[in-house]
Amino acid sequence: MRRLSKSASAVLALIAAGALSACVPGTTETTAGPDPVVSSQLWADLTTLAADDMEGRGAGTPGGERARNYIVSRFEQIGIAAPPMGRFQPFSAEGRSHEGRKTFNGVNILGLIPGTRVGNRYIVVTAHYDHVGMYGGEIYNGADDNASGVATMLALAEYLKANPPEHSVLFVAFDGEERGLLGAKHFVEAPPFPLESIALNLNFDMTARAETDGYLWVTGTYQNPTLRPLLEGIGPIGSVSLAFGKDTPQDTGADNWVSASDHGAFYAAGVPFLYLGVDFHPDYHKPSDDAERITPTVFRNATDLSIQSFRALDTGMSR
Repeated sequence: MRRLSKSASAVLALIAAGALSACVPGTTETTAGPDPVVSSQLWADLTTLAADDMEGRGAGTPGGERARNYIVSRFEQIGIAAPPMGRFQPFSAEGRSHEGRKTFNGVNILGLIPGTRVGNRYIVVTAHYDHVGMYGGEIYNGADDNASGVATMLALAEYLKANPPEHSVLFVAFDGEERGLLGAKHFVEAPPFPLESIALNLNFDMTARAETDGYLWVTGTYQNPTLRPLLEGIGPIGSVSLAFGKDTPQDTGADNWVSASDHGAFYAAGVPFLYLGVDFHPDYHKPSDDAERITPTVFRNATDLSIQSFRALDTGMSR
């Protein structure tokens, strides 16, 4: 096994040093003093999910269960209620593994915030909490993939609890993404409400390491062109800007992200989607995808952009 990754003590030092001062959603200027949504708690969520004791959060493993318990505890701490269909959506499906195809038992986690204006229409906000687990005597902690996306989703949940959305928002932490989008495919095959009532799937996957090119990429506006104008007015936060693409016929192979993560299951089912994530980096799907490779301020800025993007989509689509 690898040595333990850096822990919350390093995080506390960053906070004390002011490295995690907040940027208020809706602005492009930083403010003095940390915001618990976009600084210390954001980082604590990421480092907890990416810690060695989560054992890589493999689907159907004890580490995956520990990650699931943590996410549920955060939903409850924030005050995100379970929807009428329940907090959990278990499934069993065949997926890929290092040893070939096998059956995985996974669990999606759900939380609901009712909308204030169009409560019968849903924005389904998603992020997968599983990673590839342990292999070859090493732990694949998946700090960027996708502890970061889950932490961003939790930050958005906390923000929306204090600033209620116009659409109803169903948060779903998916299991089994690394095994072939298993949790997302089960969700669209057995949705808790008619797919026609979903206005949008907004998927977060790898939201931390935008320093690769300075962008938080928005994929899906080629397929859903009416959504792009809602986001084009959002300016950069710090060193991170929104960029549109990875979704045209000219984007081929690994450069096309239309089906690269859980939003692909929604796209296949005819549900509008947008995917927010950073570009590939050298630690992608390697044991080195650890929290210490992430720059906290860059991650905070990308999360602020994600929150701003949700706000623009929520208000723009409802009006």
